[in-house]
Amino acid sequence: MATSPLSFSLGRAPRWALPVALAGGLLSAVQSRINSRLSTELADGFTASAISFGTGLVIVLVIVLSRRSLRERAVTFGRDLRIGALPWPLALGGIGGATFVLGQTFTVALIGVALFIVCVVAGQTVTGLVVDRVGLGPGGVRPLTAPRLIGAALMVLAVGLAMSSGVGVDVPWPLLVLPVVAGAAMGLQQAVNGRVSQHTGHFMIATLGNFVVGTAMLVLVAVVHALAVGHGPAPLPANPLLYLGGAIGVVFIAIAAQLAGPLGVLTLAMTTIAGQIVGSVLLDVLAPAGTEHLTPLTLVGAVLTLVAAAVTAGIGPARRRSGS
Repeated sequence: MATSPLSFSLGRAPRWALPVALAGGLLSAVQSRINSRLSTELADGFTASAISFGTGLVIVLVIVLSRRSLRERAVTFGRDLRIGALPWPLALGGIGGATFVLGQTFTVALIGVALFIVCVVAGQTVTGLVVDRVGLGPGGVRPLTAPRLIGAALMVLAVGLAMSSGVGVDVPWPLLVLPVVAGAAMGLQQAVNGRVSQHTGHFMIATLGNFVVGTAMLVLVAVVHALAVGHGPAPLPANPLLYLGGAIGVVFIAIAAQLAGPLGVLTLAMTTIAGQIVGSVLLDVLAPAGTEHLTPLTLVGAVLTLVAAAVTAGIGPARRRSGS
């Protein structure tokens, strides 16, 4: 027997799907760094989040309005929602992204970034397993096979290792519910966005709906917050790079909407999580913000996220008979 190169068991997914999903996760790490900096400059995380979603919405609107085929699909999507041809809850994918942002804003200062990420990954992983098992995603029912269960468990362990240096034990544990819910909401977001892409025939329609709902929710929250505290954010910063979060978000959500069907929600989530963790480590090395503390466990955990994503996707050595 001889060992062949790595084999793939991704079903209908093209071979470029995993690298693209991983790249989406890397971009998400960059987006998080940009949005964090914008939040600091504005001294208002709610407004920063609304700006990020709002700029993304403008970009998607320009893309959709500039192409006749996309305009027609958007009109058909709205009509299908009105007549019940598509269940209206599937149009609420943007709530997932907005919930993640709000959970981040409310809890990171109290429990820390590391523990927040671990809880989000746990919620997203469990949701991915459930969504695939019941067939809520566009790829239909996917069984709970041993590789998928092992990969999911390994992912949570890997992220825990990668974030271990920043996890404190003296935290208000009831607050962990919110980031877990945020992770679950992100898993559902990927599922429903994939369903909308499947129904409309184009991922940009799902992306548009996502940004419409998410922007509306975050603008409302930002306004309520400003009224509650009695003042608005600091003046807008002049650095144009701080407004790229929305553009990156468009790319990330479009990738997720396109690949949720062929990859399945769990494999998509595991791959993008791996990209986020690896991307965060690379940013800490190449462009440190001054507060990072890379440890050997962080590096081991980051590598293990790639292994977990590969296991979940069914990538591994295949054997074939030698010709001798």
